[in-house]
Amino acid sequence: MAETINADMGANVWKILVKEGDQVEEDQVFLILEAMKMEIPVMAEDAGTVGRIHVAEGDVVASGQPLLDFEEE
Repeated sequence: MAETINADMGANVWKILVKEGDQVEEDQVFLILEAMKMEIPVMAEDAGTVGRIHVAEGDVVASGQPLLDFEEE
């Protein structure tokens, strides 16, 4: 089932660890956000495939903003 992963809070996109088309495992980290001097990993809840990535490293995102599309297996 396809879903869009959104930011839980306003933050900076610190590091993107996947690329479009990557196969990921459950609990694998997609990207790391930085807010209030804390690193916040955004992880896969299930195995699947990364779709479109909506952000780039260094972007500032708002709460609820789409980060990436993900297709669960």
